[in-house]
Parts: sequence; C-alpha cells; structure tokens
Amino acid sequence: MKDILFFSHNQKKIIEVKQIFKDSKIKVYDLNAFEKIKDPKETGATFSSNAKIKSKYGQKLFNMPCFADDSGFCVEALKNNPGVKSKRFLEKFSNNKTAFEYIISNVVKKKNNKAFFVTAISLTLKENHHIIFIGKINGTVSLEPKGTNGFGYDPIFIPENHIKTFAEMRLEEKNDISHRKIAITKLRSFLF
Repeated sequence: MKDILFFSHNQKKIIEVKQIFKDSKIKVYDLNAFEKIKDPKETGATFSSNAKIKSKYGQKLFNMPCFADDSGFCVEALKNNPGVKSKRFLEKFSNNKTAFEYIISNVVKKKNNKAFFVTAISLTLKENHHIIFIGKINGTVSLEPKGTNGFGYDPIFIPENHIKTFAEMRLEEKNDISHRKIAITKLRSFLF
C-alpha cells in the first residue's frame, strides 16, 4: 500500500498524523487536498462507531484505503463526559475559556481531577473490512488553562507522569505520548 487517505479537515490533527507518518513510505492524503468534501453525520454512540462512519464513507468515496479518527476528552467529575460529544460540548459555550471554567469548577466541587483522552481509529481497507485501533492516555485536569499549542482541551489536560499540559508541549513532545500517537502507532504497525 503506497497511498492512504486520512479522512479529516482538522489541520491540527492532520499535522500530528503526518508527523507520525513522516518517515514511512506511505503517502498520507487528507481532505484538504480535495475540493469541498462533506463529512458524514457522526451518529455513533462510541468513538469507534464514529470513526468507522467516516473511514467507511471516505473509502467508498475515493476508492482507496482510508482511516479516520474520533477522539474525546473524558472527565471523571462529569461522569466521563464530554466524551463522544467533546467537539459539540465546546461549541455549546461562547468560547473555550468558558467551557474550561465549567469543567474546572466541577472538578473542584467533586474533588476529582482525573481525566483521560481516547482516540479510536478506524481503517477501512475495502467495503465492509474495518479494523479499529484504540489509544488512551490518563491524566488530570489542570486547575487553570496553560499553554498555547495544541487544540481543543489540550490547555487543561496534564498527562500522567508529566507536569505540563498538552498545550504547553511542543508538537514532538505531545506526539511522543498522546492518545492519537498510541492509536496511530498501532495502525502503522498493522500497515507495515
């Protein structure tokens, strides 16, 4: 396999993924290389099912192996929410700062700062042939947003055995340990 499509418009995710694949012989395409492609509706109840909806759609549309991810931030004090609805959760607030304040206030109120990030990657090689790879990283919620790198919930997540948030880390640092790196490493191992 020489070519594969990463079914994503998210520039930050695309940069992370291409960084992880940079020394492989596989060329990774993304949706920004093509004219406006509409995303299918993510109606799944799990990370895996949402990733599969996208990879299946991309494989059928482009007739090439396709992988897609669905990731989310899970906070114990919020009963592991926002979870699958992580993106929509942020959109409910006027800005990320307000969303972070809501999360932090719940963490403080419940005296539980445990959190984790999950990525599910679905690889669709051909019709009805899907393989799922899961990456998870445990950590804690920072009681104040820190850092300007990364995206989404990165400013309030401190991975286990670290003192910096994802947003305080350089891309290479984050990519060494992230949930996406864990899942993509499994994908790469499968492909090679």
